[in-house]
Amino acid sequence: MASATFSASVAPLLTDLLYPSESDEPIEPVESYLKMAEPVTVSHIKDWLMLPPSEFVEEQPEADFWAPVTTIEDWFGDDEKATAAKFQALKTKLETTLTNRQVFRVGNTEIDVYLLGKLAEGEPRVGIKTKVVET
Repeated sequence: MASATFSASVAPLLTDLLYPSESDEPIEPVESYLKMAEPVTVSHIKDWLMLPPSEFVEEQPEADFWAPVTTIEDWFGDDEKATAAKFQALKTKLETTLTNRQVFRVGNTEIDVYLLGKLAEGEPRVGIKTKVVET
């Protein structure tokens, strides 16, 4: 599956899907042009995004990315349950399509979040990107 095919396959799952934080933000497909070594490091992310050394970048466990959006709470109504189901479908798609998935957070208050993985050996990383606001 080429990266363009990946983007086309996840695009329908991203329609009207917002990642919640202090500012709910859309999610979009993303492709790295770098063929990064295993595992991807903070330095790889800074190189890919052409960030200065002083920019804050950290790796986050993938489970921490999914927990707030796939966990169904007792107080959820139908809308919240439907949104959680959409996120679960996206999670399943990425788990079955991408290997070696990693999540990186870039920035401090307005944080760009990248979930990247591999389609196949030798291919650039692809995945999704969103933003979270934490003040």
